Amino acid sequence: MLNRLKQLFSKPQDTSNHVLLNAYCTLAVLPKLDFPHVLNGRRGLSDAELPPHLNGLMHYLAEQGQGTMTRTRYHTIRHVQRVQQHLSLSVEPAQMAAFHAWAEAANAIVFMEDGSVRDPQGRVLLPAGAGEGDKNAVVPYPPSAWQRKARTDAQLAERKIQVPADLPPLVSEPELRVRAPEDILRRMLALFVVAIRAESLTSKTPIAVADLQQRFPPAFAGLTDAERAFLAQEQPSEQEITQFLWRYEAILVLQWALGLQDTLPFADAICDVASISSTVIDRGTDGLRKQPVARAPQELLDALDLHYRLHWVSRQAILKKTPVPAGLNEGVLQERHYALNWLVRFEDREWDDVDTPT
Repeated sequence: MLNRLKQLFSKPQDTSNHVLLNAYCTLAVLPKLDFPHVLNGRRGLSDAELPPHLNGLMHYLAEQGQGTMTRTRYHTIRHVQRVQQHLSLSVEPAQMAAFHAWAEAANAIVFMEDGSVRDPQGRVLLPAGAGEGDKNAVVPYPPSAWQRKARTDAQLAERKIQVPADLPPLVSEPELRVRAPEDILRRMLALFVVAIRAESLTSKTPIAVADLQQRFPPAFAGLTDAERAFLAQEQPSEQEITQFLWRYEAILVLQWALGLQDTLPFADAICDVASISSTVIDRGTDGLRKQPVARAPQELLDALDLHYRLHWVSRQAILKKTPVPAGLNEGVLQERHYALNWLVRFEDREWDDVDTPT
């Protein structure tokens, strides 16, 4: 991997006295490179070669840990998952201070020629070989991410809910690539038909899939493979029925994201299915003929940050077999976290493959 990075971009001029730097930036728009440098190459998410390169880098970083996943290594890998731009630069040693200032503004980690990974200030996050990095090195996050984390921590403290101070920030405004409103609406409709089918299978009079398709034809255009497989079964397993019945909770999040629900209530009770259903029937299908509008990015990110930390609390209580604080409902949190991660393109995964790590 180290050799591939060194040879990744051809150098247009003699840079033998320069420092070769590979910067991995999570921001959608980067600050200007306003210092002397040689740009060997640059690529963003539109470059088909970037995603496999990032996957290769993540595997390399994991392997370098020799099976030990430290907190720093884990969050360095998470940073790579959020990378939107990769730059290869050659910089004279005298310009390194200017580069560090740029890397801080670009929210970048840096892969060096010696195989180490550095934070924006050049401190070693992960050494090339065995050993530990600089204890002062910090995986970078934009200031808005730290500010949001502080607000959420204060909000939870008011409810007497304790979360570790070292739970990291999450994606923030400069990094966000939210789903298009029309895609959110289509996903909401698709979830509704599988949820209502699952609900009907718990009764004596199941709703036929053909009837659902006749009544909600736009919803069937947006089904995922897993959803099509579920609807294709005359009698799915109880586990599958339960799984898709919980999707009402995800629908609530998507309706809220589209402004069709005013609030996301605290996650201590299941949603009002009747309200969700009437929203779909009264306004959801008609919404396809209108331009849908999503909530402001700040609201989506606030909700994600809150539910991520609540989900951590719930999972820890279940793991330790202790009472879940504040009456938190694990099923509600799972579905909300799932939908919010999909909305912000967490790990760039599509619906069936969304993950909710805490």
